Amino acid sequence: MSGDSAVEEAIARAIAMVSESFITASGPGGQNVNKVATAVQLRLDIYALRLSPPVFHRLKELAGSRLTSRGELVLAARNFRTQEANRADARDRLAALLREAHNLPEKRAKSRLNRVGKGARLDSKKRRGTVKAARGKISLD
Repeated sequence: MSGDSAVEEAIARAIAMVSESFITASGPGGQNVNKVATAVQLRLDIYALRLSPPVFHRLKELAGSRLTSRGELVLAARNFRTQEANRADARDRLAALLREAHNLPEKRAKSRLNRVGKGARLDSKKRRGTVKAARGKISLD
């Protein structure tokens, strides 16, 4: 499939362009968390990826708050105790995000209502309207 190859090419391009920095992770972990910078932060300029406009807009929507105002996608991974595991996790999440952005949403087919169904719908609306109109205040004329 050519679509799958385009996705994989975009992922490979993104992985090649990504910049990584290691930071100290927060949270529990004893002395190790204070000494060793195991958490990884990936930064990727999404404008440089040269994605097609529909894919680009879906990626921006999916990225949400992980996208900076300058167009940098920032992913942080700190679930594991080693740099290698966190790096692999961040890259996997980046690849999953790009795959999701390449998934085209299915077009919704407009439902068609025949003449009888349309008449029945309008009749039921008319009946409901008369019931509701009858609920008004009683006038003593």
